[in-house]
This record gives sequence, structure tokens and C-alpha cells, in this order.
Amino acid sequence: MQLSLGSVRRGGVILRKVESKVKSPRISRGRFVPVREHADVAIVVVTFNSSRDLPRLLEDLRAATEDLSIRVIAVDNRSSDSTVELLRSHTDIVVVDAGGNLGYAGGINAGLPFTDQCDSILILNPDLSLAPGAVARMHATLGPESDVGAVVPLILDEDDAVYPSIRREPSMAGALGDALFGSHMRLRPKFLSETVHRAAEYRTPHDVDWATGAAVLLRAALVRELGAWNERFFLYSEETDYLRRVRESGRSVRFEPSAVVRHRQGGSGTSPALAALMAVNRVRYAELHHGPAYAALFRTVVALAELLRSYDPPHRRTLAIVLDRRRWSGLPQAQRPAPVPVLQGPLRRGAVIVPAFNEAALIEQSITPLSSAAVEGYIELIVVCNGCTDDTPEIARGIPGVTVVELEEGSKSAALNAGDRTATLWPRLYLDADIEIQVSAVLAVLDRLSTGDVLAARPNFRYDSDCAGRLVRSYYRARRRIPQHRQSLWGAGAYGLSAEGHERIGEFPSRTGDDLFVDTQFDASEKVVVPTQPVVVRTPTDVGSLLAILRRSHRGWLEARVTDNRTPSTRAATVSAVLRSIHGPRSTVDAVVYLGLALVARRSTRRKPVRWERDESSRQRR
Repeated sequence: MQLSLGSVRRGGVILRKVESKVKSPRISRGRFVPVREHADVAIVVVTFNSSRDLPRLLEDLRAATEDLSIRVIAVDNRSSDSTVELLRSHTDIVVVDAGGNLGYAGGINAGLPFTDQCDSILILNPDLSLAPGAVARMHATLGPESDVGAVVPLILDEDDAVYPSIRREPSMAGALGDALFGSHMRLRPKFLSETVHRAAEYRTPHDVDWATGAAVLLRAALVRELGAWNERFFLYSEETDYLRRVRESGRSVRFEPSAVVRHRQGGSGTSPALAALMAVNRVRYAELHHGPAYAALFRTVVALAELLRSYDPPHRRTLAIVLDRRRWSGLPQAQRPAPVPVLQGPLRRGAVIVPAFNEAALIEQSITPLSSAAVEGYIELIVVCNGCTDDTPEIARGIPGVTVVELEEGSKSAALNAGDRTATLWPRLYLDADIEIQVSAVLAVLDRLSTGDVLAARPNFRYDSDCAGRLVRSYYRARRRIPQHRQSLWGAGAYGLSAEGHERIGEFPSRTGDDLFVDTQFDASEKVVVPTQPVVVRTPTDVGSLLAILRRSHRGWLEARVTDNRTPSTRAATVSAVLRSIHGPRSTVDAVVYLGLALVARRSTRRKPVRWERDESSRQRR
């Protein structure tokens, strides 16, 4: 399709209109590939009362199958219209019931477990139509050897005018310019606006900071590296945050104008509450990525924007909400599904064993999501309190379905063995007490082990570094890029064993790093990472706490090297992987931080610890 750019005047600003000069031939419609087959592109569509828009989008996606193999995953946020019925009438679409309204980020995360065996992942709004070849052009731009991590298309509105979708990284100057000028003087200096309005910027491919999230193609390997989208945003700013993470990984975000989509706009709905949420999420983004002083000043600028427009009632309401943090909790947010819908299938699927040492701050938050499954007989849930001096045993006993075992000895290996002696079911999943895990992930791992073709398994996981300092976030960004870490059993706070797999290791030895020990007992063909809703692993919040767990991990590796010759030396491979992960200035800094902290931890390991070292900074209620 050849494109010409004709001018269209909107609000005193000349944008460009895209017209097709050559009609594309009718493309034969194809079928979408199922989950277990390889797909060039896995497409995740988050729906909410989208029955009006879906037929057009699905027709365009079927046309796209002439060029690419495509899998379509539709995540429905509890629509009240005929959306789900329409989707289920297409037997080759994977339909995921979110169980509630999880928002855009939550819906995307619910669809990601179904995107295995694909080269790229395309996130689409349901109120889009796709020009012929749009998906193929985005996919080609990604390229197997390029440094591009994400591709965004040219977006047209319903009148075929170019929608200004390209954005700059939020800044104080940009926020102030937008507050003072709004939609006036759109061609002001770049640093005074977050939105890119200049028509020339929409004519040629180039790297951008970010773009509106209606259509974003992501490299699948990078998605697995970055993990879940940040669900705290619910709607708005979630794409700003995720594409920032893409750039921080050393990859670029590429605007590709030859890939054209049309967006109806307003598909997510508009209301005064959503307008207020957009303003508040801008502040939340600043608080997440900047220091307290910067975030407070940014919040003042956001309030100024609403104050200057307070002649309009919705802006007055938004101003009051921005200024009163207590009202933020009343804004639209994820409506979490009840755990009951996932409790299907056979009972007595396996046992879950949770060693706990002084985990009173987190044990209830971590274990309660599994309570219903234990009460109804799907799992055995055993909490082994070892050497606790706080209220962990009492709190655990208050959770329905939990069997509590108490040991005087403060030993994780002793707790694991005591849990094995108490449990009666196989397979078994061993969980750290400070993680967050969903019932669906637990059952998925137990069911995978029950098939008998693997001996050990773990669920997907993601790091939660939102409360961490900059150096800690930098360390974990680098860590996420190391391929070995993504395939091993250790580090996720959860791993499972079949009866045959447990027979191989026998009793857990008295060693630091039980997950490292288990990982070394199995070949790659005998263990697997199960695609699940990710386990949330909280990272330390400060460098001192991070060094404490790095020292402990290194001691566990040294012990393994002494007692088991199957434990490989990973130093050279890790250094090589970190260096290979460098794709730009940001990833270079991350690599230096990672290697520097690892070196400091290794050298300080020579000193014998005076007590058990663990991270206390993340063990706070949230």
C-alpha cells in the first residue's frame, strides 16, 4: 500500500492525513494457531464491553494471517454485554476470564501466560482496525538481530487524521508547558510539551520515548525479561512505565509509520473519575521513578494544570483529588477476582509446604490466597514455623485450611523436612513465606509435575522493585537480562518436586540455598518453568539489605561447590551474560552496578556472619 500525506487542520494545527492510493487485494482469511503451536505473533486484546468493536478487529486479524502465524488471546475484564459470547463463537481464540475488572495492565498480565512459543507479542485495544500489512510491518521492524524492543504504529482517528500518539518522557518542563499552554501553541519548543505534534515526526521511522498504548508490538524474549506490567496504574501511565523499562533494558522503542491502525478513541470509556485517575497516575509515575522532592514538585505542576482550568467542574473535581491523597483510593482500581473460579478439576492435587521464620508481617498476606484451595481439598497447605520468636504461628493458625508445624530449631532445611514428614500428597510445591502467589499458579505447577515427564518445576515470577532505591532497581534490571536466571529453579521463591524427583534428592541437606541445591540435581530436560500468573518476589529496598542476601547466596554457592561437584562455576558465564546484555548507556550502568555489587558481596563473604543474613527491608506490610 502506497501512502500519501495530505494536510488536515485540527485546532489550528496542521496534521497529516493518510490516504491509500492503491487498493490492496482481498486477503484470504485464515485461522489463529493454538497455544501449543509456535506463532510469529501472539496478540493480547483486553476487552471490556467491546462487542461493538471486536468484529472489525477480528476480521482484520484474520486477514493478517496471510503474512504471519498469529495466536489471539482475548482477556475479558468482566464485560456485561455480549463480548464473551462473541469471542467464544470463535473457537480458535484463547478467551481468558479475568474474573473481575483488572484494568489494562492487569488484563495484559492475565494474557501473558498464554504467549509462550512466539517471537513477538502485540498488545491491542479492541476499538482498533488494522490497515493491510500493519502487523507484518511492525513484526519486520522488530527484526531478529536489531536492538528494537518495541514497535508502535501510526495511529489515525476515525476521520483518518493522524492522531498525535508519540510522547516524550514526562519531565517537569514538559508538565509545566502543558499546564500553561494546554492544546494552544502546539508547536512550542519540544521541552515544553510531552505530546509530539509536529507533522514531520509522523512521516519517517525513528526511535521515540513512548507512545500511547493502543497498539504496541514487543519482542517476546524482552517481555519475559521485563516481566509483568505495573498493575498499580490500572489505566493510564502503564504504557509510559513499561516502555521506559524497555528503554532501560538497552532496547529502543521504534515508531513505524508504514504500519497503520485506526483507533475509535474512547474505547476505555470517559468519565470524571477516569480524568482524575489520569492526573493522579502522572503523579504516581513521578513518585515511582524520581525522588520525593521532585515528585512533590511534579504534583504541584499537575495541580496547577487543573487549577488553571477549574472553571470547568470536572477539572475542579480533579484538582481536589490531586491535592487530597486520601481520595486516591476511591479512584477506579482493579477489582480482583475471587479465588473460587480457579478451583476446578480434581481434588487432592498436591501439597504446599511453607517454611516460615519470623514472618508475622507477611505470612497472612502470602498464605490467605491459598486458603480456599486448602479448605476445599485441592491442596494440603502446611506452614512450618522454625525458631519463630514472633506471632507467625498464631497468625498462620488463624488462616482456614492451614496445618501449622512448630520447630524450636531455626533451620529452613529442618522445616522443609518436617513439612515433608507431615504432607501426604504428591507432587509438592515449596514456597518462601514472603512471596505473593495465586492459586492458579500453584495448581498449574502441581498439575505439570503430575504429568510425569518432568521431575522439578517452578512458576513464572517477577521482581517487585517499586519501593527500592535506584542502585537496587539497577541491579535487578541487569539481573533480569541474564538468560540463565530465567531458566533456573532458584530465585523465584517457589519450586516443586514430583515424588520421583524428591526421591533423587532425599532429605534436604543442612545447607544455605535449598533452591540452588535442588536446581543442580536435575538436567535441563528434567525441569521446567511453567507459564503462570507470575509469583511476586519483593526485592530489598536498600543496598545494605541487597548485599546481605547476595552474601548469603554466595555462601550457599560455596557450600554447594564443596559438597557437590555437580554445582558448576557460574562466574565467567554470568560476567559474559551481563556484558552481552549491554545495548546502551542505561544497560551499561546497570551492568556496572550488578558486577560491582556482586564483587563487593563476594569479598565480604570471607567474613563469617554473626547471624543469619536476610533482607528485612522488604518484609513490611504493603
